[in-house]
Amino acid sequence: MGFKCGLVGMPNVGKSSIFNLLTSQKIDAKNFPFCTIDPNVATVEVPDERLDKLSELNSSKTKVNAVIEFVDIAGLIKGASKGEGLGNDFLTHIRNTDAIAHVVRFFIDDDIIHVNGQPNPTSDFDDINSELILSDISTLENLIKRVTKSKSSEKDKSFLLEEVNTAIERLNDNKFLDSNNLKKVKEAFPDIKMLTQKPMFVIANINEDTNKEDIDLFKKNLPNNIVLVDMNVKIETDLNELSDEEKIEFMKEFNISESALSKIIKTGYSLLDLKTFFTSGEKESRAWAAKKYFNAYECSGIIHTDIQKGFIRAETVSYDDYIISGSEQASKANGVWRQEGKDYVVNEGDVIYFRFNV
Repeated sequence: MGFKCGLVGMPNVGKSSIFNLLTSQKIDAKNFPFCTIDPNVATVEVPDERLDKLSELNSSKTKVNAVIEFVDIAGLIKGASKGEGLGNDFLTHIRNTDAIAHVVRFFIDDDIIHVNGQPNPTSDFDDINSELILSDISTLENLIKRVTKSKSSEKDKSFLLEEVNTAIERLNDNKFLDSNNLKKVKEAFPDIKMLTQKPMFVIANINEDTNKEDIDLFKKNLPNNIVLVDMNVKIETDLNELSDEEKIEFMKEFNISESALSKIIKTGYSLLDLKTFFTSGEKESRAWAAKKYFNAYECSGIIHTDIQKGFIRAETVSYDDYIISGSEQASKANGVWRQEGKDYVVNEGDVIYFRFNV
C-alpha cells in the first residue's frame, strides 16, 4: 500500500514541470494549453533513513522503499464537467487517485500562456473546484437511476435516495462532500468514487517574484483541512542536480528546510492517515505503508494474503529499540522483542516478523 496522487490544475500552471521534478521524468512541458493529453504516471520511492539503517544493520541483499505514484493529469478548464477542453475523460482519471494535489501558479510570466490571459490563484482554484463539484453532481444524478432500478427494498431505496439528495444539496451550495456523506450509498455501491471527498492539498508554484502576501492571503481563505505546499521549480531543479554535500550548503543558503518531494510525501501520508512499518532481515529490508488504524492482522495482509490467512502472531519491536539493540537476537535478549496477536495496532516504525501457517 502506497498512495496515488493526481496533479490537477488549469493548463500551463506547471503541473508537468512539477511532475518532472518530483519523478525525474522527461515529459513534455510546452507552452501551450493541453500539452498533456494522456495522463503521465510515475512511481517514486519514499526516502526513509530508518530503512537505510535497517538494511545496513542486517546486511540485506535488497532494500525496497515504500512508493508514491504521481499522475500528471491534463489541464482542466471551466466547463470541463460538460466536455469543455479535454473534458470528462480527465475527471475520470482523477477518480482513480487517492489524493488530489491542486497546482496553482503564483507568478505572472508573459512568456507562459494562460487560458484566461493571466493567472489568478483564487479564481483558478475556484474554477477547478467548481468542475469537481459539477462532475460529482452529475455522478449522483446518474446514481439516482441505479438506486431506483436496484433490487433493494423500498425502505432501503428511500434511505439511499435521501443520502444522495442530501449530498446533491450540499454540492449545489458549492461545498465539498465530507466523510459523513454517502456512507450507506458507498456500502451499497462501492464503485462510487466522489471527487470532492478525496483528500486535497495545494502545491503553490512560485518563483523569485512571487509576493508572499499573495500566498498568505490565499492560505487564509482555504478551508481548514487543505494544506498548502510551496514549490520553486527552478530552485528545486538546481537542488536535484547537486551532490549530497552541495545540497546541504545550497539548502542552507536558500533557507530550505526540506525538499519539495519530502514535504509532499509527508503531506500525503498525513492526509491519507498512513503509517510505516518495516520487515527486515538478511534477504530483504522493506518499508510498508498502512492505515494508522490497521492492526497486525490487517498489516499482514498488505504483505501477502497467505500470511493473513494463516496468521499466528506478530513478533515486533520498535525501530528505536531495534537500532539500540543492534539485531533481532539482541532485541530478544534485551526484552524489547514482543509477541502480539491479531488485534495489536501496529505503531509507526515497528519492525515486525509475522508468524503464519498455511
